Amino acid sequence: MRSLRQRLLLWQIGALVAAAALEGLITYQLAWDGFNRSRDSVLQSIAYSVVRHGLRPPPGAASPSPPAPTTAPDTPEGPAQDLGHFTTQIWTAQGRLVYSSVVGGGPPLQAPGLNVANWNGEDWRVYTLAERDQIVQVAVTNADRLARFGELLPGLLAPLGVLVLVMWLLMQAAVNKALAPLNAWGRDLRRREGGELHAVGTAALPEELVPLGDALNQLLARVEALLGSQRALLADAAHELNTPLAAVKLQAQLARRSGEATRTAALDELDRGIERATHLVAQLLQMARLEPGVREREPRPLRLDILAAGVVAAFSARADQRGIDLGLAPSDAAWVAGDEEDLRVLLNNLVDNALRHAPHGGRVDVQARTEGGRVRLTVDDNGPGIPEADRERATRRFVRLDGSTAPGSGLGLSIVARVVAQHGGALTLAEREGGGLSVRVELPAAPESR
Repeated sequence: MRSLRQRLLLWQIGALVAAAALEGLITYQLAWDGFNRSRDSVLQSIAYSVVRHGLRPPPGAASPSPPAPTTAPDTPEGPAQDLGHFTTQIWTAQGRLVYSSVVGGGPPLQAPGLNVANWNGEDWRVYTLAERDQIVQVAVTNADRLARFGELLPGLLAPLGVLVLVMWLLMQAAVNKALAPLNAWGRDLRRREGGELHAVGTAALPEELVPLGDALNQLLARVEALLGSQRALLADAAHELNTPLAAVKLQAQLARRSGEATRTAALDELDRGIERATHLVAQLLQMARLEPGVREREPRPLRLDILAAGVVAAFSARADQRGIDLGLAPSDAAWVAGDEEDLRVLLNNLVDNALRHAPHGGRVDVQARTEGGRVRLTVDDNGPGIPEADRERATRRFVRLDGSTAPGSGLGLSIVARVVAQHGGALTLAEREGGGLSVRVELPAAPESR
């Protein structure tokens, strides 16, 4: 059952029925006890009335035979027909029956007070009174008493049934009213267009629903921020792609119109433009793949130093072409828990960024060390570095610092910052000893490294 309304109503009606059943049981028991006390009081009243106004045997007279009953003759159905009447008996002080209102004598003589006796296969409620040299006994069958009580039950339990019905209707109304804000939210959200992500109202909500409303508003705010970020990314990407593509088109036109002497230079410039566009597209794809939900990540323990060695080897040819000394400094067996593809993207962007800014004949060092419960990855270059005031801004998308002459799109450090955040790490940009930039990435160490 997935309906919240049905669950609430089911639990409430279940509790109501259980409470009503318990109340009915208690009411039945109290009413039965009161009815019995009332009927016992009637037995006593009849016994005292018989003592005051009934028959009295003559003193010293022989005990007469039991007088004829005042009721109908005894037949097989006589006692059953007499169930609606009290049975009266008079005994002498010596215990001899002198009068009975039923044929057959009635229940046997009992001790003074209230008793239960069995006669003719039926249980009788008997009150016995010994007074004025005689014993008076008044009795009624338990079956008759139960039948009389059964006639009263509908009047006792009918109000309880009406109460249950009224409570059920009130509960339905209360549940519908309590869930009305959720229905209003649903109608409001269904009417909205795709870009309408403003917060829902929570002022009129019950106290229990305010956290839900706040959580929904936070979600809407995050979705709005994400869509805004995506729109900004598309706008920036279109702007950044426009420049290299325009340059490619221009160089292609120049190459077509140039003579043999200048065509080679134009084609070289065309290659560089294509390379810049290709690099930008590749970084845009990397940025897109880092968005939540784009792909399923598989964090697992891996050696960051081995991964760094593979990236250094992959960039070694490019470093040699530019005359840059690229190498892996002495490193530890640095175990981290992360997604291998994302960490490879991080290393690729750090090394690529360092090679772009390092001068010809410069140096780029990569190192992975384990310090306590953290793994520190460091990529140093002896390029121009980044002024301290611009280091925070340098990790934003499409930010190119003033005075930078190195080709690039301004996405490298932004991609690195995204990967570090997803792995619960920290990114620090610092000045390298001797000049240049030192990029430090700290990640939680995996259990194998401790």
